[in-house]
This record gives sequence, structure tokens and C-alpha cells, in this order.
Amino acid sequence: MDKTVIRRLKQQIIARQTELNELAEMSAEARNTVSLDQQSVGRLSRMDAMQAQAMAQAQDRQRSAELMRIEQALTRMSNDDFGYCEECGEEISEKRLSVDPAVLFCLKCANANEG
Repeated sequence: MDKTVIRRLKQQIIARQTELNELAEMSAEARNTVSLDQQSVGRLSRMDAMQAQAMAQAQDRQRSAELMRIEQALTRMSNDDFGYCEECGEEISEKRLSVDPAVLFCLKCANANEG
């Protein structure tokens, strides 16, 4: 794969990494433990707060998983393993990588793994 393409994809993936880290910082308060003080918050309001907390925690787990995939992609870039399918070893198309630079499989292997 062309070095300029890899540089462009690296910039794209680092920008996404920065965005995910900023989102994690902004949502930290939403993931905090819900207060059980029923004097100040009614039962339904507390249930809503607990649901919002659970959703924020789920989003945080998804962000963490994506950040891990990004770290792995950056490692592959530094080891010159980037852009090759983990399953068959063939080169992953530039179009597929531009959609998700952290992708591990070519389209053929990704479709085979789904079914």
C-alpha cells in the first residue's frame, strides 16, 4: 500500500481516537453512580437517571472497544502489517480502509465470518 495512503489513514484514525477520548471525558459524569436520595429525586426520575447511566456505560464500553481497535491498527501501521487481512493475508481495499481504518478483514473474509 502506498505510503501517502497510509499517512492519510493514520491521520484519519488519530482524529477518530482524539474524538473518542474527548467523548469519554464529556460523558464521565453520566456514568457516575446514581444518587439514591429519594427526598430530592422521585422514583421515576431516579429510574430515568439509572437508565441514562446504563446507556452511558454501554456507550463507554463501545468507545473502549473501538479505541482498542484503533491502538491495534496504529501498532500494525508501525510494524508494516497494516492493510492486510488477518484471515487470508490479502491486501484490504483502500476504499474499505477509508471507511474504517481499523478494520481487520477484507470484505470476502468479513462476509464469510458473518454467515
